[in-house]
Amino acid sequence: MGLVHRFILGCVLLPAAVSAAAAPAQYALDPVHTRVQFAVDHAGFSKAIGTVSGTTGTLVFDPDDWTLSRVEASIPMGRVDLGDAEWNQATLARNLLDAERYPVATFVSTRVEPIDDQRAIVHGDLTLRGETRPVALQVVLNGRKRHPLPPFRRTVGFSATAALSRADFGIDAWRSMIGDAVELRLEVEATRSRGGDSDVEAPENGVPENVPPEGASPPARDATPAAATP
Repeated sequence: MGLVHRFILGCVLLPAAVSAAAAPAQYALDPVHTRVQFAVDHAGFSKAIGTVSGTTGTLVFDPDDWTLSRVEASIPMGRVDLGDAEWNQATLARNLLDAERYPVATFVSTRVEPIDDQRAIVHGDLTLRGETRPVALQVVLNGRKRHPLPPFRRTVGFSATAALSRADFGIDAWRSMIGDAVELRLEVEATRSRGGDSDVEAPENGVPENVPPEGASPPARDATPAAATP
């Protein structure tokens, strides 16, 4: 191949190679370590606090350019927990969350507005009880590193807060008892999606962190999903 042909070929292939190398990493949300917490006024006496576990979805994250990041999440409303079985049942009833007809809430990001290296505003559409409204999450990056337990998968973690009006989503029953403003707090962990050796990082100096005490059996990581990591 002549010099001119090699130069032309390089000009064609180099941008593609750079683009592939710079592609944001894809992660799977960890349903065990991802939790949604909500707080809403209870008749002016206190804030009722509940949580929702089991969120699943995907996260695409580029720490060098947050604008390339995006997230899609599914939140199982049947797992709302306010610490009392009767209260849970009342919250899931048709005049409130109506979880039988709308068992899943979803959040799909539309754009990410970086603030600095550790913080950003994630704008997106929240669909809850059949209504879709824009929500802005104030997000903080907590860490991005390999998990200290086998198989040492790369993990990323965030904390986020937001606020919404329950009436915007058609949840307007019991106004004298339940406030309209809902405070949200999210704790999110996600593990690098499987698909290549680059997704797993070797332990430093060959010694894993948080090694179980001598004589204890290490967790059977290969036999359980990454989401089951404690």
